[in-house]
Amino acid sequence: MTNFNIILFLCGWGPHAAYQTLQDNGSDIPPEIKMVRIPCTGRISKALLFKPFEMGADGVVLAGCEPGSCRYGTGTNTALNNVEDTRGILDLLGLGEDRLRLVTFLPDEPEALLEFLTDFVSEIKGIGKSPVVPPHKKTPLVGVDDLIKQTVVAYDVYTCLDCGKCTSACPLTLAGKPFSPRAIASTIISGNIDSPSVQNDIWACLTCGLCYERCPSAVNFPEFIRDIRHILKKSGSNGHAAHGGFFQSLMRTMTSPDLKIKHWEWLPEEIRTDDKSKTLFFGGCAPYFDIFFRNHLGVKTRKILVDSLRLLNFFDIRPAVLDDERCCGHDLLWSGDKENFLKLARLNVDAIHRMGVQEIIIGCPEGYRTFVHDYPEHGIECNFKVTHIFELLEREIDKGAVGFKKFNRKLTFQDPCRMSRFENCADLPRKLINRLNLKGFTEMQDRETGAICCGNCAWIGCDSFSKAMQVKRIGQVHDTESDLLVTACPKCQIHLQCAMEDPFLGEELDTKMMDLTSVLAKTIQWE
Repeated sequence: MTNFNIILFLCGWGPHAAYQTLQDNGSDIPPEIKMVRIPCTGRISKALLFKPFEMGADGVVLAGCEPGSCRYGTGTNTALNNVEDTRGILDLLGLGEDRLRLVTFLPDEPEALLEFLTDFVSEIKGIGKSPVVPPHKKTPLVGVDDLIKQTVVAYDVYTCLDCGKCTSACPLTLAGKPFSPRAIASTIISGNIDSPSVQNDIWACLTCGLCYERCPSAVNFPEFIRDIRHILKKSGSNGHAAHGGFFQSLMRTMTSPDLKIKHWEWLPEEIRTDDKSKTLFFGGCAPYFDIFFRNHLGVKTRKILVDSLRLLNFFDIRPAVLDDERCCGHDLLWSGDKENFLKLARLNVDAIHRMGVQEIIIGCPEGYRTFVHDYPEHGIECNFKVTHIFELLEREIDKGAVGFKKFNRKLTFQDPCRMSRFENCADLPRKLINRLNLKGFTEMQDRETGAICCGNCAWIGCDSFSKAMQVKRIGQVHDTESDLLVTACPKCQIHLQCAMEDPFLGEELDTKMMDLTSVLAKTIQWE
């Protein structure tokens, strides 16, 4: 007999009184229902709504009070937005939005509550068991001290000269955070990994690469931090995940092979793809970002993917797309979850190999870095060429007969860390910008390999110092007197837009942004 598990988040006020009446009367509450009492539906974030699905739940109900009767005022409205967003992501994942429901009940409606629960259990059984495989229980990691020492040796951290150039360049330190890459290295070398400062700072590091850029001993501090995080994660550390760990939870859920993900069903009809093409466009997680942030930031990073495909179509390239495309795993790897990163990597690469693809085009700098370096370095063989879309566009435009319509804007450019420093490709987006027919292009004070990070990486370590970095960066944008900030990474748009939501500095920080891909797609023409 198949066992179904349905989580009922039950507000402790109106609906709980109705549920209590059912219990007191010995009513036949479906055994599939697992009740969790909560203070208010508005306290259940998207991360908490999604977590049961990561753990293999077949359905989730959030039961609260009628609008206007919420004890906390805005709880019901907050719950409505959170459920709407989470349902959208469940649909994109292929789990189906109907597995999640928001309902409201008054204290004197126990029979109506029972009828709903009975019907919902029946609906879930009709949908079927969730295909999500719950994560394995963690086994205690042995030999932690030896693993730390091996990691120190692997990255030659002993060659650190204690010169302080890393700390003097670190954007977090310059933002006022008591943070020092060389202090972390020195403390770990001394064997004091359990130091509270190290335990906190390991997760605060942006892994932006500025320290590595300035290090005279070429100590690869970002990758060192990445691997130390993996050891700490295996040892039981939860890290400092932003947004309640939602994105890590989402990515772990994607490791379930039987998920029927609907990554591209939203594409506009005019976009031309060909499932038999030997060229594949790999989009990344922008569709999930747009749904998650639509009621807060209103970002439209999915447009970057559409404009990327429009540009490919412009050059008569009709790429294949991977219908069940999963996250590349970048954020799991850089937040210490190497095991699930490898699961995602294998699922993606195996699917691409089955399609017989010879080349994949990627626009996301993190995805590009992951396919080009991290997959092979972790034993995932990619039998296809990986090309960044900027490289392809520069090559095609350089053939001639292509021009750009007048774009009456003055631009400046935000360098993505994974492109400027990690790939040493800061010149590539600038070649394309210089081809545009612009009102002007002015560089910021910190640019190219010295550019300031957007303030977060892998959805961990976000705090007031990240915000201070973002405010500083937007200040540099305004110093150029540009009227448009051009980005080349969806997360740069998200994090900088987040800074602009400040209730006190909002108008002062307000900056228009467009991805370079979208600027190119908007203005390109045949001559």
